[in-house]
Amino acid sequence: MNYRELSKLITLIETDPLMGRENLKNVSKKNSMVVGITGSPGAGKSTLVDKLIEHFRSNGKTVGVIAVDPSSPFSGGAFLGDRIRMKRHFTDDGVFIRSMASRGSLGGVNDSVFDVVEAYKAYGFDVILIETVGAGQTEVEIAYVAQTVVLVLSPGSGDEVQMLKAGIMEIADVFVVNKSDQLGADALVLSIRAMLEISERKEWMPPIIQTVATMGKGIKELAKAIEDHHNYLIKSGEMEKRRIRSEKKHAEHIMMNKIREIIDNSRGNNLEEIMEDVKKGLCE
Repeated sequence: MNYRELSKLITLIETDPLMGRENLKNVSKKNSMVVGITGSPGAGKSTLVDKLIEHFRSNGKTVGVIAVDPSSPFSGGAFLGDRIRMKRHFTDDGVFIRSMASRGSLGGVNDSVFDVVEAYKAYGFDVILIETVGAGQTEVEIAYVAQTVVLVLSPGSGDEVQMLKAGIMEIADVFVVNKSDQLGADALVLSIRAMLEISERKEWMPPIIQTVATMGKGIKELAKAIEDHHNYLIKSGEMEKRRIRSEKKHAEHIMMNKIREIIDNSRGNNLEEIMEDVKKGLCE
């Protein structure tokens, strides 16, 4: 793969989304497995991603990673902390890792991720892993980008109950209790299981995988759960529904960004003038 070209394409997508999308038109894309890894800060998401890369590569699969890092308050760029944790894969030709700044997004990802995923598909990655910034219970944007959402929790973090409320609870396709060798892990598993029992899940009941990412424990089981969910999506027809949902959300983002751009460039001084500029801009 020509990763230099891919890097340039991603930069174009981030700086000029319209031109980036033009470059992706009429390009054949692989039916990649797109997995979102989300959860609270400090739960061990980056270490899990690192171990999942190792697992998928050992099975001969190419892996593209999008690590959404918090934005720098000075440059607006990413801190690159997640990518540093995965540095042992930098020399592997079957792995491509790109850090992206969250740019203040409240959903754990930024708007460009939709198009970057399409770029990864165009370059033929078997597996695409998207690690969000630390997400809270209302930050569910990853569900519109990824096909399978893995929610990572850890015992003793103090926010287990908050994380298990509606919103983040509803988007999880696989639950991971990381650092499961610590006190409180079994209680957390029981809490998740109890909430799942009273949920309205019908076709797919999210499995709960216990891991110790630093030791590689539970990684095979997690990878299997992800692959099982991917197969379920295909067989049940849910994959197509999620694709349509993702495209609608992407279109919504494009429209909202266009409106913001028009408002920012508006010459009007009152609401009526601004609204008129928006109407003209959307009709162009």
